[in-house]
Amino acid sequence: MKEWFGTLDGEPFTAFGTSHITIILIYFIVMLMLIFTYKKINKKQYQTLRWVLFSILILAELSYQVWAATNGIWSMKEQLPLHLCSIASIVGAIALITQHKKLITITFFIGFIPPFLALLTPELPYDFPNFRFFIFFIHHITISFVAPLFLVLINDVQLTLKSTFEAYGYLLVYAGIIGFFVNPNIKSNYLYLANPPSTSSPLDLLGSGANYYLQLTLLGLVVFIGLYYFYRICRKGLS
Repeated sequence: MKEWFGTLDGEPFTAFGTSHITIILIYFIVMLMLIFTYKKINKKQYQTLRWVLFSILILAELSYQVWAATNGIWSMKEQLPLHLCSIASIVGAIALITQHKKLITITFFIGFIPPFLALLTPELPYDFPNFRFFIFFIHHITISFVAPLFLVLINDVQLTLKSTFEAYGYLLVYAGIIGFFVNPNIKSNYLYLANPPSTSSPLDLLGSGANYYLQLTLLGLVVFIGLYYFYRICRKGLS
């Protein structure tokens, strides 16, 4: 266990290799299972799932921080929980405790696409069975599981265009804080506002400089509106 957790050794991660494709299949199986069975979840099962998911979100984030510190690679530039997936994880954990509908709405909009893209194009140094491989995928699958499906569907949260734009406004405020204050002061790249991630991703298509920021802002708006209509289609189809 010590060698598995406290090591930086391992096979390099291979995008869309056997282990990666297996994880993607698990992701979609979990999603489909919840979509077709959530109405059958009773109150006792809901409470159990609620606390299991909360525990995974908290333990995954904490264990990653401990892993980075144990292996001597922790830094403010890389490991602070400021990326959108980490924020979605934190807000989702709070929403699981409070069941506050505004927090659930925010979690839905910021916790669906970023973790899904991270699952498709992960920034991972090591492949299966390295600890980092396990914790990355468990964490990101759980973020997506909590955000678009579990909290929204089971709590019967009604999303509107108004709540969509409100959530987008919160994201812009947060991005402004990160982009104008945090990233410049600690030379970081949180939210990928300084430049796209090191691995290939859709953000590579957004250009550079002012054009990158403009297109990133517009892309965020399109994603939020798209998620709203995706929610409406799911509601109509599952009703």
